Amino acid sequence: MKLMIASDLHGSAYYTRELLRRFELEQPKKLVLLGDILYHGPRNDLPRDYAPKQVIEMLNPLAGQILCVRGNCDCEVDQMVLQFPVLADYGVLFLNGRTVYLTHGHVVNTKKPLPFSDGDILLHGHTHVPVCEQHENYQYLNPGSASIPKQDSKHSYMIYEDGAFFWRDLMTGQSYMEYAL
Repeated sequence: MKLMIASDLHGSAYYTRELLRRFELEQPKKLVLLGDILYHGPRNDLPRDYAPKQVIEMLNPLAGQILCVRGNCDCEVDQMVLQFPVLADYGVLFLNGRTVYLTHGHVVNTKKPLPFSDGDILLHGHTHVPVCEQHENYQYLNPGSASIPKQDSKHSYMIYEDGAFFWRDLMTGQSYMEYAL
């Protein structure tokens, strides 16, 4: 199964359009969004082409293909306009015999982890920085941000396919990091 994973769109019509262009090219089964879909939040500058209503119009036609967890900038009014669930605090996937916990990262993260079992994966956004990091008994993965990357990182997303995660540059589609299960 092929998945596309992205986080922190923050209402950018420009970068959502780019992400969906990559979605069309990549042809994954699902688009997994790790929160902060429509609003930029008080700690971020406005992203390029900030237009949450346009983001709504772009994402709603894909409602059946989107899995989403709630970010710290997402709220009940977002659920009123988006046609896919956005308010779950976490999700769980089972990939290649591994448990993958999906969350935004503002509540559960490496400083406040769950009681993971050996081999589990914590997959979250929130920091806007791509990460692949081994911890004592779990792996931490972060796709970075599609619209507001931080710490000189790229506008990015991830692909999960054939037992591996690939970090890709949103603008070029080129892989720049990989983690195999």
